[in-house]
Amino acid sequence: MSRNPISASPSLQGRVTLIILAGALVLSAAMGTRQTFGLFINPFSYDRGVPVTLVAFAIALHNLVWGFAQPFAGAMADRYGPAPVVAAGAFAFAGGLAMAALAPSGMWLVIGLGVLVGLGISCTTFGVVLPAVSRAVTPEKRTMAMGLVSAGGSLGQVALVPVAQGLRETYGVSTSLFVLALVLCCAAPLGLFMTMHRRRTGGTGLASTSSVPRKPEDGDHVRLRDILRQASAHRGYQLLTLGFFTCGFQLAFIATHLPGYLLMCHMPVGLGATALALIGLFNMIGSWACGWLGGRYRQHHVLGWLYLLRGAAIALFFLLPKSNAGVVIFAAVMGLTWLGTVPLTSALVAKVFGTRHLGTLFGVCFMSHQVGSFLGAWLGGFVLDVTGSYNLIWAATAILGAVAAALHFPIDDECAVPPMHRPVAASA
Repeated sequence: MSRNPISASPSLQGRVTLIILAGALVLSAAMGTRQTFGLFINPFSYDRGVPVTLVAFAIALHNLVWGFAQPFAGAMADRYGPAPVVAAGAFAFAGGLAMAALAPSGMWLVIGLGVLVGLGISCTTFGVVLPAVSRAVTPEKRTMAMGLVSAGGSLGQVALVPVAQGLRETYGVSTSLFVLALVLCCAAPLGLFMTMHRRRTGGTGLASTSSVPRKPEDGDHVRLRDILRQASAHRGYQLLTLGFFTCGFQLAFIATHLPGYLLMCHMPVGLGATALALIGLFNMIGSWACGWLGGRYRQHHVLGWLYLLRGAAIALFFLLPKSNAGVVIFAAVMGLTWLGTVPLTSALVAKVFGTRHLGTLFGVCFMSHQVGSFLGAWLGGFVLDVTGSYNLIWAATAILGAVAAALHFPIDDECAVPPMHRPVAASA
């Protein structure tokens, strides 16, 4: 009988808890900082004279860079562990924020907030953190553990948004960005705590956990190029990747443009920051709940219903008259459905293809999410400049929820890799 690493021994349980805690703190720093970007669109535009479209493009670009860099960051973490990847990403993220704080022109803003932040966040978020957590627990506990660390990662969204808002109003944009950069620097060493005791496996150059007593999973023995070829031809993986586009589009548009949209609706000035913080608060509950549901029901079914609920909430918020209470309710519902897609999607990829190359496979899938994020953030600014309103983009965001649900329900979640072949006797 295989042992459960969560209950195998007090010392091992403590090590797994430390991995989850460190992963949650890294996610808090990275995702909490990212959640503040929508607060800086108007100041960059009005105070520094940068066009809204260009600021939105810089924020959108970091999503695109993040998406294309994620498979490589995941592969590096699969090979060398999360510690060096997290450290490099945290410092790149901090450098990008510092460059944006000092940017004398829109070009430097794009390089800092777009390119460097994108590279940094690819190394400090889900594609690196969740595979580390998934390898520390048994398959039965995997979705729950990833939901837990995603929920813990929402603490940064709750804490950093009001801090950034207060610093921006009191000391200006540059000071606010420098403080956020300092937070990222403090998160850099946390990757050291996200790895179980590791040993080198013969001839592969790949590290494995020697202190976690788990049996080999299907997919552990498959080479990277073979699993990538198999995943690219797998219909369920294709549908999952396409559906993840919607998640990125919806979340990036709302996180980037909700504060400005509320101002256009003549809502109180601080309500946008309050809504973003509430999204982070309720995301803690939603991520944990999605992890719990994913451990008891088929993950792609939970994802389908989640997308339907999110799309309906967006449509109602757009169509109904705006009020303070309505904004609070919308933020709460969005928070409950915000990042619950990530542990479910990651766990589904692990279920079908195993955890051996999970960082890479999830990174490829996440690339679609970030293409959607780029379009959601950038098109929001573009549509506003062209039409003078967000109406078209709100309608598209709601419709995409139904499209994503239709893509997820038919996914085949059976294991797609052959079992490991164990030779009867060694060859001469």
